[in-house]
Amino acid sequence: MVDLDWKAKMVSSDIPNKSPKLSNKLQVSIPTPFRFSNISSPLSTSASASSAYDYYLRLPQLKKLWETKEFPAWQNERVLKPALHALEITFRFISIVLSDPRSYSNRREWKRRLESLTTSQIELIAMLCEDENEDKTAAGTAPIVDLTSSNGVLARESSSAEVWKLHGETTVVSRTSKDSLLPRLATWQKSEDAAQKILYTIECEMRRCPYTLGLGEPNLSGKPSLDYDAVCKPNDLHALKRSPYDHCIENHENATLFTTHQILESWIQTAKQVLKRIASRIDAEIFETAASDCYLMERIWKLLAEIEDLHLLMDPDDFLHLKSQLLIKAVNETEAFCFRSKGLVEITKMSKELKHKVPFILGAEVDPKGGPRIQEAAMRLYSEKQEGNKVFLVQSLQAIEGALKRFFYGYKQVLVVVMGSLEAKGNRVVAGSGSVDSLSQVFLEPTYFPSLDAAKTYLGEFWNHELGGSGLTRWKK
Repeated sequence: MVDLDWKAKMVSSDIPNKSPKLSNKLQVSIPTPFRFSNISSPLSTSASASSAYDYYLRLPQLKKLWETKEFPAWQNERVLKPALHALEITFRFISIVLSDPRSYSNRREWKRRLESLTTSQIELIAMLCEDENEDKTAAGTAPIVDLTSSNGVLARESSSAEVWKLHGETTVVSRTSKDSLLPRLATWQKSEDAAQKILYTIECEMRRCPYTLGLGEPNLSGKPSLDYDAVCKPNDLHALKRSPYDHCIENHENATLFTTHQILESWIQTAKQVLKRIASRIDAEIFETAASDCYLMERIWKLLAEIEDLHLLMDPDDFLHLKSQLLIKAVNETEAFCFRSKGLVEITKMSKELKHKVPFILGAEVDPKGGPRIQEAAMRLYSEKQEGNKVFLVQSLQAIEGALKRFFYGYKQVLVVVMGSLEAKGNRVVAGSGSVDSLSQVFLEPTYFPSLDAAKTYLGEFWNHELGGSGLTRWKK
């Protein structure tokens, strides 16, 4: 049997960079972490820049809508409401794009991108609604309108529903929101096909949910509908559709930039609530559900990247003109524009702070002397295969890290395309060999989960050299 001798070869600063030659003992070489020059926290920006960003997007008014608790018994309200706001704003975005009078606007690609973005949002909203079925304390608390009890008898005037007959006497009612823009898009020739596609997407994605959205989808399964107008309040939301500078800036990209970032901030608010829920569920040892939330959070990071990619469709000249009109410029060399969003900074920190939950999940205490207790516990977890829910959870935590770093890497590429490489480098004409901008510092920093990383590195090396697998007994209690 191969002598693993692994405790003496754990991750440390003394491990050489060169991989040692193989011997009868398993030896693992861990790369030295990337060294950064002296840069202040990458997740920082000036208070004045953040305040200007909030004012431009009318975030204080949006936050009032997000945080107002209209249904005290509904636990999912603060998670789902900003997501529905983002979806409703996307409907408005479709109208803005298709009404754009500029002959050089790429309406075809804009339409495709917004259809894709809408589909991604509906998928995530469906996942949030499905969670209510799994959580017994949340089941049945959503504000719904059950029209099946009316036996298909509707009011003669101002009815917002349609009646379908299926399989003989079966009555199915399809409810349509009175205030949402989606039903209006379905009646406009330019957007009719996109709206119909969205309605069928809602129908398909909400099939596993206890209710449907009530936006005019067929509702062939005859489920109750969410009281969309009461939850989303489209009229109040669309009252915030203009930026404070609309009266003095004549630039069509102003509406696209403003709307893009309102969608972004709405999903950031949802992400914040999901991250709080992940932490509370881990503390309550509800590991399987916490893992589902982590994978949801991974997809939210990917959605945020998809939203940022919309900048690539803006006209370069008009956008750069707007950038000058709005006086958008870096305050210092290390500032990234995205960090003006206090919400984005907060969910980035919250995502990173999940690393402190790993010892509790593994049931091990951190060795104050820097010993490998956490790594040992991780290797036992992976090898014994007795607690699958914990394996899923630690995997999903690392999935969040990967999605977060991909977001910031992708954001830097968007900056290069939209504003030029100089902006992406923090307005530094000459950069030293050891210096990096704040964005690069985020996605190049070492893993947030070094013990999980080291455990997998060791397991991988072990299986490369131990074909029989009998050596795993050394890790078991």
